Amino acid sequence: MTKKIELKFRNEDDKIVTYALDNPIEPVDPETVNTVMDEIIEQNAFTSTGGDVIRKESARVVERTVEDIELG
Repeated sequence: MTKKIELKFRNEDDKIVTYALDNPIEPVDPETVNTVMDEIIEQNAFTSTGGDVIRKESARVVERTVEDIELG
């Protein structure tokens, strides 16, 4: 199983931009996530095809199970 934390922002075109990071530290601290997202916006750390990220949309931890299918 693979876990990621997804940080979702709105950009200048009002489109959602998602940044995903592998293996989040658990349990996830909502206050830390909120602070980090504020810092990303403040530092203008990322941009997108629709412009800079300008506000927070949401954050979530996603767990995914991958099962290979043998084609044999």
